[in-house]
Amino acid sequence: MVGETLKNPPRATSQARVSRPLPKRLLYSIFARIGGSGLDTDAFETLRASWRSGFLGKAVAYDNRQREIPASRIHSLRWHPVRLLSSLESPYYYGAKKKYLDWIAARHLASGRYDMFHSWSGDCLLSLREARKRGIPSLLEIPTWHRDRGKVKRAPAAPAPAEPRLPWRKRWKHDLLLNRERYLEEYDLATLVVVLSERAAETFRIQGFPEQRLFYLPRGVDVERFTPGERPPIFRAIFSGALIERKGVHHLLEAWHRLALKEAELWLVGTVHAEMEPYLEKFGSDNVKVMGFATEPEKYLRQSTIHVFPSQCEGSAKVTYEAAACGLPQITTREAGDVVEDGVQGIIVPPADVDALAGAIQYLYDHPEIVEHMSRAARERVVKNFTWDHFRARLLEAYRTAMIMAR
Repeated sequence: MVGETLKNPPRATSQARVSRPLPKRLLYSIFARIGGSGLDTDAFETLRASWRSGFLGKAVAYDNRQREIPASRIHSLRWHPVRLLSSLESPYYYGAKKKYLDWIAARHLASGRYDMFHSWSGDCLLSLREARKRGIPSLLEIPTWHRDRGKVKRAPAAPAPAEPRLPWRKRWKHDLLLNRERYLEEYDLATLVVVLSERAAETFRIQGFPEQRLFYLPRGVDVERFTPGERPPIFRAIFSGALIERKGVHHLLEAWHRLALKEAELWLVGTVHAEMEPYLEKFGSDNVKVMGFATEPEKYLRQSTIHVFPSQCEGSAKVTYEAAACGLPQITTREAGDVVEDGVQGIIVPPADVDALAGAIQYLYDHPEIVEHMSRAARERVVKNFTWDHFRARLLEAYRTAMIMAR
């Protein structure tokens, strides 16, 4: 794949890279805030790369919660007119906000002041069209997988009949939704498509997407904030993230209930969604503790023995970086990203496989010496490969690659 391998983390001082061109003025847009947690952190670290390298032009985002980058470089949409549509159902309001962000970014690009554009899938169709028209190289970041999730779409045997045209009162609302065709056109327009994991890249390869237009950019983690703690006196497994089916929490609850381990407990750190309540009622017990949403998940990770994250679809789950930085062996899936090497920093199981999940938990419960070895390997892997310094250096390489491809 285009980009860096984990065995060779990039060095910002490499003479070969210094001689390759970087942009002079970047426009960045994202359906998030700059500074904060989750995707907001990714946005901030992304902007740090261009700000510290001297080529950040402007960022368009829905708020600014950091102070390192001057506010004059952030076009904040905090007080946006789409608020007038906030009474709409979530998919319509969500789509309206994304399309407004896109419209603002496209207007910036039309000024002719930028020579690089970077945005996220679903956020930037108009902007990418404008960039293509002006010959501006672009990066399109994919938060999870290809829109078709690795499934090859078969061509219909006969043309589908034309859908009846909706009356205006219904059509304006329907047009706010983000349809599949929008995402596919964005993929075609972007100079370089940025994927967060090998599994995500594979969903593009299955669709026949050109390998040379894929760039592998795993995330980073603050290794000063997320650090190992003391091993708890009992075996404590932790899940950190939204408690939803997509992340496999229901499978974890079933596996844990089946095992009935002694001197062990399961912590669930995250917001409980309605879809998970029946599983908590069915598989809940005294040794399953729901901790709720945590602004400082590292406090819980440091008190745990292992991290279990059996997600069925992610780009590259940030919690897997955080847990590894805290020295936790992990039981996870390849769908969650590339932080864990099977048998080295943890155990990789197939998604939705309760038997495999239960077997992996039992194995680490029975082998505390393996847990200790994996713990050291987990911390070492993120320090050597997944700091935010690594992320920013890889991102600069992505910009250089896009600049060369657009020549």
